[in-house]
Amino acid sequence: MNSTELIGYFSAFLTTLAFVPQAHHSWKTRDLSGVSLPMYSLFSLGVVGWLCYGILIVSWPIIVANSITLILAFVVLCLKLKHR
Repeated sequence: MNSTELIGYFSAFLTTLAFVPQAHHSWKTRDLSGVSLPMYSLFSLGVVGWLCYGILIVSWPIIVANSITLILAFVVLCLKLKHR
């Protein structure tokens, strides 16, 4: 693993980890009053785009990070839609 990939994995880890508290809080409390449906919808579409890009260029840091982030964002989106 070269230094470029190391930076990619480290950055991917941090940006993905940033979504864990929101997903956990949303799951635990079912309080999604502070979550913007349009923002999370657009964000999720962007993550899908990044995931596709990562797959096309075969970049594992991008693939792994965006796969996990998409799952977390999808959980929040589903909870938001369910508990409107």
